[in-house]
Amino acid sequence: MKFLVISDTHGKTEKVQEIYNKIGDIDSIIHLGDYEKDAKYLESSLGCDVISVRGNMDGGYSKDDFKILDTECGRILLTHGHMQNVKNSVQSLMYFAEEQGCSTVLFGHTHRALNADADGLRLINPGSITLPADGSRGTYAILTIEDGKLDVEIMEIEKSDTTSGNNTSGGNSAPSKSKPKVQGGFIRDLLNNSDRF
Repeated sequence: MKFLVISDTHGKTEKVQEIYNKIGDIDSIIHLGDYEKDAKYLESSLGCDVISVRGNMDGGYSKDDFKILDTECGRILLTHGHMQNVKNSVQSLMYFAEEQGCSTVLFGHTHRALNADADGLRLINPGSITLPADGSRGTYAILTIEDGKLDVEIMEIEKSDTTSGNNTSGGNSAPSKSKPKVQGGFIRDLLNNSDRF
């Protein structure tokens, strides 16, 4: 089984579609929250199975917003991570995974990629394709389960992936001036950086 693991797309799915089509042999997409509607859109537009959990920006979430995948490599916990306060520490996440009997955790929320082992627990965060917080062009993960082995590779968006599709006019016209990007205000920052909103 081969999974494309993503998180924190925040309404922008174009790069995910490009990556999915480029890779080509994905069995399923795992979307780790923010936004749930993006996961539903990807499932319908790509015709691919998408396993998703709700994030802090999806509203109406609870401690039960997680899923567990039973695999030949053990149980895998899927969560956004906001309920475990992952922006401050992964300690609560590790305890929660242990309570669920999981050997691997896939989580998001920090917008920073991570692939680490901590006391026998595999911690994997694909980062964010559209809003990375680690200085990258955006990241995602490829998770492969084969012959009883779990393999994860964190991938950074290639420069060609970030520039494709900018000119849709079809001609040789000069690029149009784009409006300056609106920065989020206090409330948006509060919601994005809080582990309880």
